[in-house]
Amino acid sequence: MSLEKDTPFNFKLSILAIPLYAVLLLWVLLWLDFRFNLHFKNYGVYPRTAHGLWGIIASPFIHKNVSHLAHNSLPLFVLLMALFYFYNRISYKILIYGVLISGTLTWIIARPAYHIGASGIVYLLVSFIFFSGIFSKYYRLIAVSLIVVFLYGSLVWYMFPVQEEMSWEGHLSGFIAGLLLAFIYRKVLPEPEKYDWEHDTYQEDEFDALFDDDGNFNPPQEDIKDKSL
Repeated sequence: MSLEKDTPFNFKLSILAIPLYAVLLLWVLLWLDFRFNLHFKNYGVYPRTAHGLWGIIASPFIHKNVSHLAHNSLPLFVLLMALFYFYNRISYKILIYGVLISGTLTWIIARPAYHIGASGIVYLLVSFIFFSGIFSKYYRLIAVSLIVVFLYGSLVWYMFPVQEEMSWEGHLSGFIAGLLLAFIYRKVLPEPEKYDWEHDTYQEDEFDALFDDDGNFNPPQEDIKDKSL
């Protein structure tokens, strides 16, 4: 009755390296923007315009200033590690589809202005990790969901127009995208480890036959009669 050895939670160097490289890339792009006056801001999401469509893909890589990127760097790093560790099999799908969905929603609903920054991805990851843990009903993933709520629960306020210069529309779009993807991929989420006897293919041996369906010791009557002779 041993536990199934195959588990989705295997630490790999990429779980740490990919989030680190992603954050470093954002800082390099910010430096290039300021150093050579590239005006990357003009490649952000500008709602309901043709040229603003480029921002659906480009906007997560563009930041206004050092403070803007600094606020996004740590949560992005932590949440990317959580995604690649706990949801490694679908991590790239979540990022690609999440960027496309959240960017498109922002392009549709946002105010006429350039919307930039990785905060939409932060909200995407918070939403996906939280709701996936709830949908999975797996204690490990539920625990991760509770940790995410504890660390980033206050972010919910910034999905509303509480600050004039903040793209609450991008935050809201990221949150909706995360919820949608958690629902779509709910059937392929990691499951709790199972004992051998919990599998449909398990075949009972002679020892298992001594117990009934409720786990009570109930040997066949023939064995009892033989032992009484």
